Amino acid sequence: MKTTYWLTTGIIAAFLLWSAYSYLFSKTTIDGIKALGFPDFFRIQLAVLKVLAVVVLLLPMLPPQLKEWAYAGVGLFFITAIVAHFAHRDPIIINLINVALIIVLAISYSYWHKMADSF
Repeated sequence: MKTTYWLTTGIIAAFLLWSAYSYLFSKTTIDGIKALGFPDFFRIQLAVLKVLAVVVLLLPMLPPQLKEWAYAGVGLFFITAIVAHFAHRDPIIINLINVALIIVLAISYSYWHKMADSF
């Protein structure tokens, strides 16, 4: 149970950190976010929130309510990304990756609850 939780949570954390880095430092990603119609401050805000979500998801001693908010926020990010990429008519693979990440996030969330319920 713990292995599945940490594996899925690690995948989400790695993706979020990579994404936050690219939001701040990759010209291609920055241009892509502008092409989606999002303002520049939103790109920076998302990068910061992604890093904060990683911290909350990875630190086990934080309050459960904070983790619930982090899971909800990350899920909302993936849903927003799907809508934006669909509206922009980007390649379907981008949305398939986001759907896969939502599934991984749901598994992480489910196993987090299973572990919490076992105490």
